[in-house]
Amino acid sequence: MLNELTFFSAQTTALLAMGVCYLLLFTELLNRAVVTIMLASGLMMIGTISYEEALIAIDFNTLSLLTGMMIIISIAERSGMFQYVAVWGTKKVHANPVGILIVLGCVTAVFSAFLDNVTTVLLIVPVSLQITQKLEVNPYPYLLINIFASNIGGTATLIGDPPNILIGSALNLSFTDFICNLAPVVIIIMIALIWLFVHFWGPTMKASEANRKLVMSINEKDAITDFKLLWQSLIVLACVISGFIIAEEFGMENGFIALAGAAVMLLLYTFNLPHLESNGKVEDVLNHVDWITIFFFTGLFIIVGALEVTGFLVEVGNYLVEITEGSLQKSVFAILGVSAVFSAMVDNIPFVATMIPTLKTMEESLGGREAMMPVWWALSLGACLGGNGTLIGASANVIVAGIAAREKRPIKFLRFMIWSIPVMVMSVLIAAVFLYCKYFL
Repeated sequence: MLNELTFFSAQTTALLAMGVCYLLLFTELLNRAVVTIMLASGLMMIGTISYEEALIAIDFNTLSLLTGMMIIISIAERSGMFQYVAVWGTKKVHANPVGILIVLGCVTAVFSAFLDNVTTVLLIVPVSLQITQKLEVNPYPYLLINIFASNIGGTATLIGDPPNILIGSALNLSFTDFICNLAPVVIIIMIALIWLFVHFWGPTMKASEANRKLVMSINEKDAITDFKLLWQSLIVLACVISGFIIAEEFGMENGFIALAGAAVMLLLYTFNLPHLESNGKVEDVLNHVDWITIFFFTGLFIIVGALEVTGFLVEVGNYLVEITEGSLQKSVFAILGVSAVFSAMVDNIPFVATMIPTLKTMEESLGGREAMMPVWWALSLGACLGGNGTLIGASANVIVAGIAAREKRPIKFLRFMIWSIPVMVMSVLIAAVFLYCKYFL
């Protein structure tokens, strides 16, 4: 009886910690890293999860992958390559407002597939605002497509969005796995998004010939601040992505490849510099790593680990199997819909982190890992695409809203939902049709 009571108490405590975590993250009363580290420490102090179990729960491959890519991108963006591409694409469509909308959508989606969404919008949105200001056109549709394309594009690859990093690390999936299974539907969704925007906004997008000439006069080469660093960045990025593709063949973890690429990038960036200057540059790069996210993940892994070791996630998994009647098809569409709705309301990272061990408990009932892969792809699609549902659905949304507000072009929560809900629903429906045709037709 005592053991049962102790078990129940530990499970309730772990569940309460996750509930408090969600509440504090939603209300933003505290920094999210402080929230998860504080709660994780408390769970270890009272014995809900042991120190050894907490270490096992932390996914160091995910942390390594995030840290390595943050370092690489922090250095690469200093070359100006990303701004160059945006301006170059704008001039290729002869500063046509509708053409620019399409270019910025495509550039944002492609960049988001290989960078994190926040970095992408921080690079692209200022360029979008600069171009629309010169053209004297309404920037609102351009800001919207930056948001939507960043979340959609990030769905396509292993490194494009944190939920994919979590899923890929937990299942030991390769970069190629994500490209082959998710990139096709992402392309279809992007085509639908661009058509939707061009259809509704296109007729109102007009710019004078004088303003178009003003944009055409921008020299894209001025965006490149360091040509040597540009080529070094391109080579390292190419090697890292190639490493992701062949990692499975050599039994290497993606986190190791990202950290190795980061080390090479730091070496090239500081090569032949005096000791003090070299140290200063390394410190500057490391200061641009999003350590808040790294520590947020660390604490979150421990909280989810507590739910797992107390048996709560096994019970949830059994319940999901019961309500879907052990049907793979029902499970796929249930997970897709629930993850999309949930991710529109709160941060999708804790949701996915909680769902991963839960879904693992369902694998045996649904035929094993290979048979259950459609459910995992549904989780990825729902969590990433659901971020477009509201202004707080993804970090990129909040960042763009902040930039727009500073430029006196505020994006209102309810006005945003007039577009965000239809875009999210359209994206999820396309994903549902895609999954059905691929696995059940």
